[in-house]
Amino acid sequence: DYKVVIVDNLYNSSKECLNRIELISGKRPEHYTLDITDEPALDKVFDDHPDIDSVIHFAALKAVGESAEIPLEYYRVNVYGTICLLRSMTRHNVTNIVFSSSATVYGDATRFENMIPIPEHCPIGPTNPYGRTKATNELIITDHVEAQRNNAKKEGKSGDQWNAALLRYFNPAGSHPSGIMGEDPQGVPYNLLPLLAQVAVGKREKLLVFGDDGTAIRDYIHILDLAAGHLVALNYLRDQHPGVRAWNLGTGKGSTVFEMIKSFSHAVGRDLPYEVVGRRAGDVLDLTANPKRANEELKWKAKLTLEDACEDLWRWTKNNPQGYRQQPPAEFLEKLKAGKK
Repeated sequence: DYKVVIVDNLYNSSKECLNRIELISGKRPEHYTLDITDEPALDKVFDDHPDIDSVIHFAALKAVGESAEIPLEYYRVNVYGTICLLRSMTRHNVTNIVFSSSATVYGDATRFENMIPIPEHCPIGPTNPYGRTKATNELIITDHVEAQRNNAKKEGKSGDQWNAALLRYFNPAGSHPSGIMGEDPQGVPYNLLPLLAQVAVGKREKLLVFGDDGTAIRDYIHILDLAAGHLVALNYLRDQHPGVRAWNLGTGKGSTVFEMIKSFSHAVGRDLPYEVVGRRAGDVLDLTANPKRANEELKWKAKLTLEDACEDLWRWTKNNPQGYRQQPPAEFLEKLKAGKK
């Protein structure tokens, strides 16, 4: 029940998403095709919509491996882009930001005692450029919000309207269960599940498993649970005015790469081929969330399972092999319409 304005340069997405959002929700968000680093263009969005009071900030390059190859581009888009956004928000008195951070900010939490599963008070120590851009943004947002609050107090005002949620995602997975909306990466996907999906539809011969034994542990969270986490975090900022607060969004349950392959193979109905190769630079062995803070403060809990994520992703991939470059399957559209009656 929010009015939504989307800003996206379509670097790794499609305008067709807007049609699918409208099909699912019955509402069509407004969209501006612009880059996060284009400050005057951001100003125009806020000028056009003076009623905007909050931003959910997802815009970033997001592949660990790629970030080690082109780190300057990651800093330019992720860090400079965030600075442009914050400057424009401040000029237009937009005071709440929900930031899409990452569990990669923790780095290798096994270097400390009693930090697996990882709580929010685990020391930050990313091991790759992508994680470092996210950790840098967390610091920038924290400094900015605290400065705005202090400046307001000097003027005899409360400053409580300035707030930020730092949402540390673990591993998002799955698709919308309708089967008409999901991840459709342009070029080579860098995440395990979309890669497995490409193997399943024959776009890719086999999956390469990084790490000599496939034991890297990740906490896979269904994309719908992740979306729900953003909404409760945004409402918490608006209602509770916490200042800056970090929350882990994860299930608290880790799965190895091999368990993930097995689960997705089960959804597909056959074993999928893979090959074990060396671990990538900057990869961490165990990224499992301790989501207790979000459970208690936000009253948010992941409800969907890894199996749900695999089944939903397979439904999307199998029925939309061309992603958004094809019409959504008629049977799914009929189901959607029937469900709305």
